Amino acid sequence: MITRERLRQIIFEADTCAGKAFDVVLIISVLFSVVVVMLESVAPIEARFGTLLRVMEWIFTVAFTVEYILRIYAVKNKIKYVVSFFGLVDLLAILPTYITLIVTGSHLFLTIKILRVLRIFRVFKLAPYIKEANELIAALKASRRRILVFLLAVLTVVVVMGALMYIIEGADAGFTSIPRSVYWAIVTLTTVGYGDISPHTEFGQFLAAVIMILGYSLIVVPTGFVSIAVTERMKKYSAIRSCAHCSADDHEDDAVYCKHCGRKL
Repeated sequence: MITRERLRQIIFEADTCAGKAFDVVLIISVLFSVVVVMLESVAPIEARFGTLLRVMEWIFTVAFTVEYILRIYAVKNKIKYVVSFFGLVDLLAILPTYITLIVTGSHLFLTIKILRVLRIFRVFKLAPYIKEANELIAALKASRRRILVFLLAVLTVVVVMGALMYIIEGADAGFTSIPRSVYWAIVTLTTVGYGDISPHTEFGQFLAAVIMILGYSLIVVPTGFVSIAVTERMKKYSAIRSCAHCSADDHEDDAVYCKHCGRKL
């Protein structure tokens, strides 16, 4: 019989063969379940294979339900896991399917449709298995102050530019209000350019050109912030995980001794 501690090691750790196998099976199941949800939204496929897709959906739901129960059973602090981000993700992966059994009636079809789409959030169950994602999140956290200042600067620019375009162009050109003009400024600054609103006067076109050029320069700013943070973390990590005696740097995250020379890291 598998003990609770052994079950915790298999589910929450990947150092053992059983833990790695559990993670691989879970990742494959998540990917296939997301594909099923996406295929259900395609009308011709749903009309032809709807029954099969629903059967597969219930198989995945039952499997994820068993996994969710086992996680609660194995973890020591159950409340902390249940209210954690990944605990809520695990719950969201199974809850919509069960709710569709309770929610009935043609007038509630939209609610059922939303619940079905919510199952796509199962993809977040993959996050703990992507080490690079954790590094990127850490880099974003390290750059959050600079990114916040940058966003405030961009917000100021689009509000000012939108107000100017509202004054210059007016309602005849589609700039019927300052919020709508700010929307145009955002679309132009991000170089999306839907074309639903466009300036007609020469000065308005000149101002639009300025915003477009400014948009190209602003796009690279947050990228630079994150790149610097990632580089700093990589340098710090490399310095910590490199062996001071043989300079080997291909160690595991939890390594204590160098696997090449045997010295302590």
